[in-house]
Amino acid sequence: MTVSIGDRLRLKQQLPYLKSADPMPMLRPPDLVAAGETGEVVALHPMETVAVRFRRGTFLISIDRLDPVDAAEAD
Repeated sequence: MTVSIGDRLRLKQQLPYLKSADPMPMLRPPDLVAAGETGEVVALHPMETVAVRFRRGTFLISIDRLDPVDAAEAD
């Protein structure tokens, strides 16, 4: 899957932990983002990782853990 900044993506399933997209990343509890929640790509990182802004924070997530959101489904 190719991703660009501004794309809307949905988390496929609950992750065991989340990694914040801060200048000094920290591990965060997984309950900050629910499975199926939609977020917006704000940065592209190496190794198929993107920074996605959800309602409770911005987190680094592997692209294979995300699904694209159709324009008709976007909030």
